[in-house]
Amino acid sequence: MKVDFNKNADGLIPAIIQDATTKNVLMLGYMNEEALKKTQETKKVTFYSRTKKRLWTKGEESGNFLHLVSVKNDCDNDTFLITVSPDGPTCHKGTDTCWEEENKQNFGFISELEDIIADRKANMDNEKSYVASLFRKGINKIAQKVGEEAVEIVIEAKDNSEELFLNEGSDLLFHYLILLQAKGYTLNDIVEVLKKRH
Repeated sequence: MKVDFNKNADGLIPAIIQDATTKNVLMLGYMNEEALKKTQETKKVTFYSRTKKRLWTKGEESGNFLHLVSVKNDCDNDTFLITVSPDGPTCHKGTDTCWEEENKQNFGFISELEDIIADRKANMDNEKSYVASLFRKGINKIAQKVGEEAVEIVIEAKDNSEELFLNEGSDLLFHYLILLQAKGYTLNDIVEVLKKRH
């Protein structure tokens, strides 16, 4: 790997730390050549601390180590993207990230939808909400809706209308997300089961 440690007068290169699983950015640190070498040898991310003026392995005091998964260099050879498997929170303030964000798996719009469903579950008295009405009717009604949507997607899979097939698939996934929340789970719990099976 070609690295230009001499680009900056202090010989330090920014290192963006990203969770290998969730893809969330956890923190930013700085590395010199010695810190990179130690990181690669020990498989624990080590930085050069600009305040302590020495090498510093993340977690050496807290036990919240960042276990190295990979190191990539950017197109200018002066910034690292380091993917890690973290032991606990990354920030010295006790948060998952240095931006006070939760380090959880994010599925884009599906995660937004899960948050909306959770809000409707917490506010079941919302008379205008279809989702809240399902939660008010209980688990049997929610499970019945998932069953109905599953049958409908099977029927559409045998026909030739892509639009109807995709619409029924959307209905099935939507109602399954509701069922998961009704049972106290999220899509991430299903992902964990699939990962274990893999």
